[in-house]
Amino acid sequence: MTVSTPTDVAARAARPVAGILWMVLTGLCFVAVTGIVKHVGQDMPASQAAFLRFLLGLVFFLPVLPALLRLRLDRRGWQLFGARSALHVVAVILWFYAMTQIPVAEVTAMNYLAPVYVTLGAALFLGEKLAARRLLAVAAGLLGVVIILRPGFREVSPGHLAMLGTALFFGASYLIAKRLSDRYDAAMVVAVLSVMVTVGLAPFAAAVWVTPTLPQLGWLFLVAGFATAGHYAMTRAFAAAPVTVTQPVTFLQLIWATLLGAIVFSEPADGWVVLGGAIILASVSFITWREAQLRRQRITPAPEATKL
Repeated sequence: MTVSTPTDVAARAARPVAGILWMVLTGLCFVAVTGIVKHVGQDMPASQAAFLRFLLGLVFFLPVLPALLRLRLDRRGWQLFGARSALHVVAVILWFYAMTQIPVAEVTAMNYLAPVYVTLGAALFLGEKLAARRLLAVAAGLLGVVIILRPGFREVSPGHLAMLGTALFFGASYLIAKRLSDRYDAAMVVAVLSVMVTVGLAPFAAAVWVTPTLPQLGWLFLVAGFATAGHYAMTRAFAAAPVTVTQPVTFLQLIWATLLGAIVFSEPADGWVVLGGAIILASVSFITWREAQLRRQRITPAPEATKL
C-alpha cells in the first residue's frame, strides 16, 4: 500500500486553487478580447474585423504548421471540418456585429447560452439522454435569456438577435467538434478550424473592405494574442481541477464585463443582465456537475470554450 506524504496531500489540495487562478486569468483574457473588439468595432465592419483577427492569429499556430501540412483528411473529415467552419464563420460575424450594437455585459451574459444549446443539440442529434433535471436546467438557462432581453419591457435590438444567433451557431459548431475530437488530435482540430474560418471570412471582409490603420491592426493582433492566451489558460485550468470547480469562477467574467462597459464605454450597469447571466451560468454549472456525478462523458463545454 502506498502512503501519501504530506507533500503529496498538499500538492493535490493546491490543484483546485491553481485551477481557479487559471480560470480567473482566462476570464481576464476574454474580457480584454471583448473590450478591444468593442473599441475597434466602432470604425471597422464586423466581418473585416473578424477576418483580420483570425488572419493575424494564424501566427500562433506556426509551431504546429509541420503537423498541419502532413495532415490528410478523408471525405468525412472534410465534411465535418467544412460544416463546422461554416457555422463558425457565421457565429463570429454575428458576435463581432453584436459587439458594436449592445453593451459588453449583455454580450458576455448571452454568450453563456451556447452550452445550453449544446446540451439540447446533443439530446436531439447525438442521442444523449436528457433527464428531467437536465431539462429543468436547460429551461432555467432559457429563462435567464428572457430576463436579459425582457421582451415587451424594452426593445430587443438587432444586436440581441445577433447574440442569440451567435450562441446557436457556436453551439452547433461544438457539437461537430465532439465528433472531430474522436478522429483527430485536439491541436489539429483547432488549427484546421482557424485556417478554414480565415478563408471563409475572406470574401465577407473583401465585400466591405476598409483600409485598416496600423493602430487598428495592432489592436486586432492583441485580440488574437489575448484569445490564444485565454484558451491556453483555460486548458491549464481544466488540467488542474475539475470543471465543476472552475466553472462557477466564470461568473467573474460577467462582473468584469459590466465594470468594463460602465467605466470605459459609459454603458449603464444593468442588474437584470447580471441576474439573467447568473441564472444561465448556474444552469450550465448544474448540468456539468450532474454529468460529473453520473460519470458520463461531458458534452457541454464551459462558456469559455465557445470563445473566439
